[in-house]
Amino acid sequence: MPHCTPEQLALAALREPLPAADAAHLDSCARCRAEVASLQRGVDALAVPALAAPSTPVPPPPAVWAAIAAATGVGTAPRPDVVAGAAPATPPAAPAPPAAATTPPAAATTPPAPAPGPTPATVTPLRPRRSRLLLAAAAALVVGVGIGAGAVALGSRDDDGGAAVAATALDPLEGSGASGQARVVERDDGTLVLEVDLTAAALRDGFYEVWLIDESVEDMVSVGVVQGGRRVTLPLPSGIDLGQYPVVDVSVEPLDGDPTHSGVSVARGLLET
Repeated sequence: MPHCTPEQLALAALREPLPAADAAHLDSCARCRAEVASLQRGVDALAVPALAAPSTPVPPPPAVWAAIAAATGVGTAPRPDVVAGAAPATPPAAPAPPAAATTPPAAATTPPAPAPGPTPATVTPLRPRRSRLLLAAAAALVVGVGIGAGAVALGSRDDDGGAAVAATALDPLEGSGASGQARVVERDDGTLVLEVDLTAAALRDGFYEVWLIDESVEDMVSVGVVQGGRRVTLPLPSGIDLGQYPVVDVSVEPLDGDPTHSGVSVARGLLET
């Protein structure tokens, strides 16, 4: 059977039902499931209230219009009220008809001065990513707190097929109040997924992200985005060694576009196989 189409993958990422044949293929195809999981990361991040809520339009900086003018040859920038998304205070007046010419125009003796060119756009360098050493120092403050083994029975089958091969309770850190369960399930095709049930307060200015971390808190792998009160299934990277990354960590990530760990963890557990 051919792979799911991009439209079907998008619907699955939005958790919309698929036709029976496509749903069956998705359940058995690791490639399509990985694509859906990748799309779901964006869907779950956009479900953060701070991103989903409508807000007042923000006008782009002048350098943006300067770059557009340089690329298109347009020398006039939009009016400020149009840039900001507001309606103009009064409609523009219709241009007056040209007056009848009484004398022929004088011949031009010099070419007109060229219009001033647009200001070149400026490029602002992105700030460097946080150092893993700084992250390790921050996380080391809480690494010894609340790491426990879950009570999930290993070897049990899940609803989609596969057996749990490792599990842990997610214990709160630093009085966060977050808690939950995590278990690693091996599917019938040999792929591994991490099922996470998280109980945590909703965030307005960030989101929760799940990581697998080594016990020295020096190396880590991002698994995906989760929300409190909802079970999520996150595919694990092919060939990952759970013995090397046995710690399941849930962090609070700000909406800053930085893909590295924020250093703020709310729940953590040590996988028991």
